[in-house]
Amino acid sequence: MTHVVVLNGPNLGRLGSREPDVYGHQDLAALRKLLDENTPDGFTLEVRQTDDESELIGWLHAAVDARTPVILNPAAFTHYSYGLRDAAALVTKAGVPLIEVHISNPHARETFRHTSVISAVATGVIAGFGFEGYRLALDHLGRISTTL
Repeated sequence: MTHVVVLNGPNLGRLGSREPDVYGHQDLAALRKLLDENTPDGFTLEVRQTDDESELIGWLHAAVDARTPVILNPAAFTHYSYGLRDAAALVTKAGVPLIEVHISNPHARETFRHTSVISAVATGVIAGFGFEGYRLALDHLGRISTTL
């Protein structure tokens, strides 16, 4: 059984009410439901959200130790958290997939959002497809499951 963690950073607990023109009208419960309905056979899934950088880093450390694939939406931490970047690098350097996901397309938004300190160490990046980006990441993990 392959366990996958879906980690969401700051303010994503406010999905559905926070800037629905950018992030849509669905909340984290809707994301969990979508992913549960699309979890590949032989996979278990856990969706988490925190506004706390150190908690998110701790979850990445646990993913390294357990060799757990990660789908990560670092949210605002994307642009400046070198601590999160270093923890993400630990995951991928251990040979564990880490897919960076963004609900919106950061490159179509304010200039400060154009830089991700995570992307260079992520296995791959999916952005701009709403919740579908998470499903695409999960689908990819299902496709490479023989190497996990």
